[in-house]
Amino acid sequence: MAFRDLHEFIAACEKRGWLKRIKAPVSPYLEIAEITDRVSKMPGGGPALLFENVEGSRFPVLTNTMGSMERICLALGVNHLDEIGERIRELMKLPGPGGGLFDKLGQGLKLLDVAKSTAPRIVSRAPCQEVVLTGDQVDLYQLPVLTTWPKDGGPFITLTNVITRDPVTGGRNIGMYRMQVYDKRTTGMHWHKHKDGQRHYDAHQGSRMPVAVALGGDPATIYSGSAPLPPMIPELMFAGFLRGEPVELVKCKTIDLEVPAHADFILEGYVDTAEPLRPEGPFGDHTGFYSPVDLYPVFHVTAITHRRDAIYPATLVGKPPQEDVYLGKATERIFLPLLQLFLPEVIDYNMPPEGTFHNCVLVKIKKRYPGHARKVVHGMWGLGLMMLSKCIVVVDEHIDLNNYSEVFWYVTSNIDPRRDVFFAEGPLDDLDHASPVWRFGSKMGIDATRKWPEEGHPRPWPDEIEMSPEIKERVTARWREYGFEEADT
Repeated sequence: MAFRDLHEFIAACEKRGWLKRIKAPVSPYLEIAEITDRVSKMPGGGPALLFENVEGSRFPVLTNTMGSMERICLALGVNHLDEIGERIRELMKLPGPGGGLFDKLGQGLKLLDVAKSTAPRIVSRAPCQEVVLTGDQVDLYQLPVLTTWPKDGGPFITLTNVITRDPVTGGRNIGMYRMQVYDKRTTGMHWHKHKDGQRHYDAHQGSRMPVAVALGGDPATIYSGSAPLPPMIPELMFAGFLRGEPVELVKCKTIDLEVPAHADFILEGYVDTAEPLRPEGPFGDHTGFYSPVDLYPVFHVTAITHRRDAIYPATLVGKPPQEDVYLGKATERIFLPLLQLFLPEVIDYNMPPEGTFHNCVLVKIKKRYPGHARKVVHGMWGLGLMMLSKCIVVVDEHIDLNNYSEVFWYVTSNIDPRRDVFFAEGPLDDLDHASPVWRFGSKMGIDATRKWPEEGHPRPWPDEIEMSPEIKERVTARWREYGFEEADT
């Protein structure tokens, strides 16, 4: 099911009992954040929250939008996130050995058909331009932008689709970058060094760079801005693939860019690459710590357009779990087939919320030769933004990666620290505060697989304790006879 806009998604959530409307007056300064933080830490992620009476603004605020497994699946049109990975796996199927010309042609036509059917299309009129504000009418303070933590440098726009274009190739990028509101017409633009927004900024050096920011719209497009896509896959085509139909775009009023037609708000403007960078922050980030003040480009707003019934969407980040847990889990499941394309021995992986995604990755493999786990760790460090992973742990194929107790037991039991813990140096996330040098430091790999003699373990490896199957079956069959309820087993 493809949602046309955020309003349709809200209605679907409310119908299922997954939305709570809050009619009491609330402040965008810390209060909405505190309410959202408590709700997002409820079992299962709590409901989406629609604040209908926000002090200082006529627009309602939506938070925790996709902050549960049920809502992220609904947003992406699936019952389980692995369904999207399976669709991608089917598209990536290459003709096997001995495959003829027609096999290759058939697969090529299938990919071409998907590309054509999911490519965005331009429309002449759009809900996001029902109200157009330019010149002296531009006032970011009319938006209920949240200040989420006490030491934040100010209010921050968070759930963004920031749209830029490569001046050389013309390729479009959409990224989810935070924006500190400085005044009525300017914000910071928090482009990390490793992200495509920063790459476009570098390519525009010496000129004004048109930038548009979409807030709201259909949930698949919102999510696509957070997805670490390879450069050859445009975010809007990916959103169309997720939705099963193209994303509609409309031309901006004051800059040469196209934006999602069904967004709630559009901020049009530019970043002057010749302008000095400006201090931005602090900001209470998804790591659970404040990221410090640093210098970033300034975004100048030339127009604000919006729907008449616009809803302002915001995401809260801080100590996990928060809504970004579910956005991250979507990325984890969707991109497993792409990871396996390069590392086919990987059976599955898990990025625990407590590891804030780039701090810890658990991987299970089908081990085939000595040193296989080390090969996988180094291979993952060479894949896109996986390069930022600070700790990668590899276990054997029979281990349940979702059972953290089981994983911890295997890891602590199976390693000899001097032999099985190894280090490398390389790029780290902008937000990592523990490395002595910004964006660069050490990373750790842990080989927690069963060791072979060739890996420096001459002693016999012990068998794991396991009850015989016939006894397990007998006890299961007689469980009620022992006086237990079936739920106890």
